[in-house]
Amino acid sequence: MTETTTTPTTGTDINSPTAIRAWLLDRVAYYLELPVADIDEGAALAELGLDSVYALTLCGDVEDRFGLVVEPTMAWDHPTVDAITAHLAGELAGQAPDIEVR
Repeated sequence: MTETTTTPTTGTDINSPTAIRAWLLDRVAYYLELPVADIDEGAALAELGLDSVYALTLCGDVEDRFGLVVEPTMAWDHPTVDAITAHLAGELAGQAPDIEVR
């Protein structure tokens, strides 16, 4: 597998929904060994082929990237790239009162 590099450019807010979505698409494409363009943002990750190991790994990636502690069921509770993007954007905006920040 090759690490992909669809990272927001300098000066881009990495916590913006656009940047979060781009980063998530990059990670999901990496795990599924597909081009980013082949990832349907509205499709269930499980239907795309993301298994539980990669779903857990994605949680760790989110924690590392954004400094959030997320539930290990995040990819099942928010089953699409669009849903995870909305969830993370809300968490990062402080809309979730029970958020833990490292």
